[in-house]
Amino acid sequence: MNRVPDASQLATTPLRDRHEAEGAKLVPFAGWLMPLQYTGIRDEHVAVRRGAGMFDVSHMGVVETSGRDAEAFLQRVLTNDVARMVEGTAQYSLLCREDGGVLDDVFTYRLEADRFLTITNAANHGKDLAWIGHHAEGFAVEVRDRISDFAMLAVQGPRARGLVGEMTDEPLPARFHVAERRVAGVSDVLVCGTGYTGEDGVELLVAPEDAGTLWDALRQGGARPVGLGARDTLRLEACFHLYGNELMETRGPIEAGLGWCCKEETDFIGSRAVRAMRETGPRERLIPFAMTDGRIARPGNPVVGGGEVTSGTLSPCLGVGIGMAYVGSARGIPGTPIEIDVRGRTRAAEVRTKPLYPKETPTCP
Repeated sequence: MNRVPDASQLATTPLRDRHEAEGAKLVPFAGWLMPLQYTGIRDEHVAVRRGAGMFDVSHMGVVETSGRDAEAFLQRVLTNDVARMVEGTAQYSLLCREDGGVLDDVFTYRLEADRFLTITNAANHGKDLAWIGHHAEGFAVEVRDRISDFAMLAVQGPRARGLVGEMTDEPLPARFHVAERRVAGVSDVLVCGTGYTGEDGVELLVAPEDAGTLWDALRQGGARPVGLGARDTLRLEACFHLYGNELMETRGPIEAGLGWCCKEETDFIGSRAVRAMRETGPRERLIPFAMTDGRIARPGNPVVGGGEVTSGTLSPCLGVGIGMAYVGSARGIPGTPIEIDVRGRTRAAEVRTKPLYPKETPTCP
């Protein structure tokens, strides 16, 4: 029997009192007590698509790498081309094993020439920190765990940048850029032009003691609190990967459709395996799909003829079951019909293009 962790044994963010005041349903997640929802997943999902929602993502890990060899070291550890980053920019990449298996997907911010912050998934933070620290030997770098030094809020939606921009002392950084700003009277806030919803917006890294002030100002400005439930449905409509579902150590970046963030010429850890897979082609590929018979597929459901669903839900904006799955490469062409075994019954679906819900789509109903 799987035991639900006692709440007293879970880490909490500096915003727990705000979540409780909003009536949030708090649940265990990756060792943390986190808000699953406030008013309802669909309601919060639509609030982000129509306006501005704010998420407490303070459970995400933060690793600082600094020193003379910081760029060269991260070039070896991360799959993307770190040398292309200039100060004040952000980059998505992966951590890979030597055999090409994915350890995590991360965002890295270059704050100074020799100083970087890397954001890890909450469930992988300890593993990632140990991996990065282990490979730092021989480089003139310092690797520090900064998770306790920051709270992190994501403000997402078509009104998000305007809302935050009204509270800042200078213009917000562009997408995939980062800058230090004063926000709602709070100094030294790292404003990052990144997000996990498919909408425009920013992510804010702030000292834990200032997180409540920032949350209150955003709430007063019109941002709606949003929990992990809607965060998952939003990222799935956008076809963003979730570690443990679409990404794992037993699969590589090419299968997952992330070859674009792997630059084998940099000789990152696992680059030879990734190059070999790119050249030969994977047996299976990750595809987005939509159900065509009104049903919903769930993670773990088998795809008839080979493959498996990695994520599945009812799309609040499209009104149909959507998801992602690994299928044989020959069946990865958009428009291809597939069948999924949902609780012992075969259900019809169709391979679609990414994202499943593009921003150009008329406003979410």
